[in-house]
Amino acid sequence: MALRNILTGDEPRLRKKSRVVTDFDKRLHVLIDDMRETLVNANGLGLAAPQIGVLRKVALVVDINTDTEPATETVIELINPEIIERIGTQDGTEGCLSLPGVYGFVCRPETVIIRAHDRFGKEFELTCNGLTARAVCHEVDHLDGIIFTTLTDHTLTEEQLDKLLAENAAMKEVG
Repeated sequence: MALRNILTGDEPRLRKKSRVVTDFDKRLHVLIDDMRETLVNANGLGLAAPQIGVLRKVALVVDINTDTEPATETVIELINPEIIERIGTQDGTEGCLSLPGVYGFVCRPETVIIRAHDRFGKEFELTCNGLTARAVCHEVDHLDGIIFTTLTDHTLTEEQLDKLLAENAAMKEVG
């Protein structure tokens, strides 16, 4: 396994559509393992192959299970993912490993049902909710060359986000 460089900013590959994976071989497994190591090292919630310069439909999403004590994290491997159903809506702040320090409000589904393949080519369906659904949508967008900043009408700097979070915490204390 190896750490890969995460592309940032105006890198053109971040805005290109990825190609479908057809070979579920050792090369794919190495890519997934490298992506996992890179994701963990970057402390992110998701990583798509285009973010490391590979235009293939491969994405990883961290699923945080808060129903367990202590909370557990599982990395979901998605090859050729497609969202087959979107349920409800949630508004929230998003950031991106490829746009460090930039955040914005994006409306996403509260729940998504996805169809994808695992690293061995076996097809599966999965229902994701909340933050995991948001991360899945974000990473699937990356595979289509869509960056979250094109889905928001207002981006925030890290300083603005910190101020907003502090204000929200103060409001909760008062109310």
